[in-house]
Amino acid sequence: MSSSPLASVLFVCVHNAGRSQMAAGFLSHLAGGRIEVRSAGSVPGDQVNPAAVEAMREAGVDITGARPKVLTTEAVQASDYVITMGCGDACPVFPGKTYLDWDLEDPAGQGVEAVRPIRDEIKTRVQALIAEIDATRQA
Repeated sequence: MSSSPLASVLFVCVHNAGRSQMAAGFLSHLAGGRIEVRSAGSVPGDQVNPAAVEAMREAGVDITGARPKVLTTEAVQASDYVITMGCGDACPVFPGKTYLDWDLEDPAGQGVEAVRPIRDEIKTRVQALIAEIDATRQA
């Protein structure tokens, strides 16, 4: 079996402080290193949303070390899948990439009670993404 990742995924949201960080945390946790994970924002925030950090802690995933990063053309070019979450036209598009747009509520400024259902929806979508990548790469 090859030690290289099956695929590379880039999660993008505006501030890279909530949705994209939770998605990256779940993918890293659930894929166990089989998939390369990146996240970035078109206008990165100063810190990851504390309610997102807490909601992920409750789900057994530690994203306390995550920091918002700026979206670069290089990150998009290096990724097989680019998943946007409210990024709009700020995301560069390159041929040969798989682009998905996940319409998710923005957890910015919300408490952990409001973030939990967003977290759970992200987990469901990440699990489906892993299954899709596994099926595609094994075909």
